[in-house]
Amino acid sequence: MNRKPRNIPGFTVYVSLILMNKIIYCISGLGTDEKIFTNLQLEGCKLKHIPWLAPHKKETLEHYARRMAASIQERNAILMGVSFGGMIGIEIARQMPLQKLILVSSIKSAAEMPRWMKIAGKIKLNKLIRHRNYKFTERINNYRLGASTLQEKLMARAYRQSADRDYVNWSIDQILNWKNTWMPENILHIHGDKDKVFPVKKISNTRIIKGGTHFMVYNRATDISKLLKEELAR
Repeated sequence: MNRKPRNIPGFTVYVSLILMNKIIYCISGLGTDEKIFTNLQLEGCKLKHIPWLAPHKKETLEHYARRMAASIQERNAILMGVSFGGMIGIEIARQMPLQKLILVSSIKSAAEMPRWMKIAGKIKLNKLIRHRNYKFTERINNYRLGASTLQEKLMARAYRQSADRDYVNWSIDQILNWKNTWMPENILHIHGDKDKVFPVKKISNTRIIKGGTHFMVYNRATDISKLLKEELAR
């Protein structure tokens, strides 16, 4: 008995063929790991997470980015960075050609950094108040991240408890003192309009996720996946 063919929208087939076997290198946010990308649904793509490295003493961001870039094996690769990972992505793009640089919940230049961060960097506030994992600040940190469900809060807590203190302090110093003004042409910036870490009012030339927070690569992964598939199929 002949079966009727399944009715699959032509655009879905087209996108699947375009994305087939594409590798997307991923850099997670400060102190996080590959689990932050687990809800993304990019059929035909392979996500390769670049793990954070322990910074060398007095290492510059440029040199650190060069060490991170050593994990990228393809020419003209696709690179996706979340939050601080996006800033590292910008630094990597300075040093090697990329087919596409995708920023999620990040900033492209120092001009997009909130004013309080610039002031904190200028007065070296992070040198005076070093990073500590205080339980009484957990609620504030979760609010800023946009971690609202119990699962998200437990995930954020696990990241805070496991993060290496020297690495976190070095990373915060690099973020607060980032002076970048250069941007690559082949960039896709995705940002949430409810981001409390990098407020969207400072962000230019971005694709907006309505209701998206700083944690949206995890809890709004369906929306981000749809946008990525459309953009990468062009």
